Amino acid sequence: MYAMQYEITLPADYDMRIIRERVATRGHALDERPGLGLKAYLIRERGVAGSPVNQYAPFYLWHDTGRMGEFLVGGGGFQGIVGDFGRPVVQHWTGLAGEAGQARGAAPRAASRRLTQMPATAGLTEQVAGALAELRELGRAEGLHTAALAVDPHHWRLLTFALWEREVPGAYAGAERYEVLHLSAPGLVSLPRGRAW
Repeated sequence: MYAMQYEITLPADYDMRIIRERVATRGHALDERPGLGLKAYLIRERGVAGSPVNQYAPFYLWHDTGRMGEFLVGGGGFQGIVGDFGRPVVQHWTGLAGEAGQARGAAPRAASRRLTQMPATAGLTEQVAGALAELRELGRAEGLHTAALAVDPHHWRLLTFALWEREVPGAYAGAERYEVLHLSAPGLVSLPRGRAW
């Protein structure tokens, strides 16, 4: 599993209905994409749920990094983003674990993302073990659709990403919160459950 996200921060007075229309008309293009576990079409709106910005920030979980490469540079779909918004920085993380929540069968409406620094003064194994235990606990949270844990070994940060049936629970209010406009999930059932190794 490989996680990927790009963030397109838009002007403060940007009409977010443009992004909503974009997703409504183009969002189904990846509904059957080979190699893709899921793509969550995410937005944040300035002043909503504590967001300081307007942002379009799709999040992906890939099964196949070759298909991810094709999407990014092989003419497989990313050229639409580049053509409309310029070429954004694409963040990526190596997947460590996943959880399927009790709301897996519902269409998620919210998402949360938490990035946690991994201090060099603490052991990697211990930090990841703690994060895995937190992910297992998250997997039991009411309203959880899907959760994933991944690592960025360039900046040594852990990513905890979660999709929620309705809204991000108060216990996770410290995370960045998003609205989910659409979920393409052709490989959802094949995403790992528990630790990926």
